[in-house]
Amino acid sequence: MSDWNTPIIEEFRANDGKVGGPFEGSPLLLLHTRGARSGEERVNPVMYLDHSGRRFVFASFAGKDVHPAWYHNLVAHPTVTVELGTERYEATAVPVPAPEREQIYSEQVTRYPQFGEYQQKTRRVIPVVELVPGS
Repeated sequence: MSDWNTPIIEEFRANDGKVGGPFEGSPLLLLHTRGARSGEERVNPVMYLDHSGRRFVFASFAGKDVHPAWYHNLVAHPTVTVELGTERYEATAVPVPAPEREQIYSEQVTRYPQFGEYQQKTRRVIPVVELVPGS
């Protein structure tokens, strides 16, 4: 877990999913993945979007030209664990194909304009991933 993520994760868990700083007031969850090569558990705070009864996350990496490590991990191992507030559940991570990806990403940009800036900063198409709860 990175030094950047550690205090956010600790604050999230200490405050039933609420955090301050750059994520204050934003919908945030903790995404547990398994390392693509190591198989070790990784935990990352990520913003999410609940839309039409579905939950999505965005591999924006603040507009960097590479996908975040957590995205590579869930592609390799799509079974993930989600912490949302005090709730914890397993889900399957499913990358959203175009053109639905464009619709979902546009909705995220409408709510959180910085995601539009992230897309403008990078040459890659930022992946949108649906977190489908396990049964």
